[in-house]
Amino acid sequence: MAKTWFITGSSRGFGREWAEAALERGDHVVATARDVGRLAPLAERFGDAVLPVRLDVTDRAAVYAAVRRARSHFGSLDIAVNNAGYGHFGMVEELGEDELRAQMETNFFGAVWVTQAVLPVMRAQGSGRILQVTSEGGVRAFPGISAYHASKWALEGLSESLAQEVAPLGIHITNVEPGPYATDWLARGARHSARHPEYAEVHAATAVDFEVGDPRATRDAILRIVDADEPPLRIFLGKSFTDVADLYEERLNTWRRWQPVSLAAFG
Repeated sequence: MAKTWFITGSSRGFGREWAEAALERGDHVVATARDVGRLAPLAERFGDAVLPVRLDVTDRAAVYAAVRRARSHFGSLDIAVNNAGYGHFGMVEELGEDELRAQMETNFFGAVWVTQAVLPVMRAQGSGRILQVTSEGGVRAFPGISAYHASKWALEGLSESLAQEVAPLGIHITNVEPGPYATDWLARGARHSARHPEYAEVHAATAVDFEVGDPRATRDAILRIVDADEPPLRIFLGKSFTDVADLYEERLNTWRRWQPVSLAAFG
């Protein structure tokens, strides 16, 4: 039986890849984007199987209206993918208030609004899958992109609580954590704070050229996640595991060294 997907940020990158993967196997997709014109090729290729919807995820009322439209159009809503987002670059001291709030509004609150909107539909069905695209940056952090990390770490924490809340209702949550991929994320989606001269050396020292993966290669992985009887709460896409595992081993070692101090603080 065809499943119905609701995917934010479907105009390019992962959202576009996963929309096409779902449609190619016969599923239905509600494809959302701020520029609905960029979704025209999907509609031309897949016809009635895709419902293009203009959506800014920071508009809570619009999110609820889009979900109602999706439910009315296809009759069900099986998979929600919170993919819309962007990266804001800047040292903590460089961040403007509006810049930080905008980052949180899109990456965190936008995902929350979609999640809240789809949950009543999934509860009524007794089933559903919500994929939160948090990235490798949701479990580790680099200098110069703290606003992005804050938004993704917040979504990770919210989703871990959510997973426990909705498991008895037949709803599964997965935090999808991609590493670097060739999605035009840096070239087209990123925003930057004005640089402070005192951080020039830090900017230069932390510039990194990452090996990037092919976003098309993620298609099968996403389909396997949504089809699994027991999907994971967290899963990396790409080669992040080894570096993150080393980081968490370091954290565990630090906690162990300081455990006597921790216990003494109990009283």
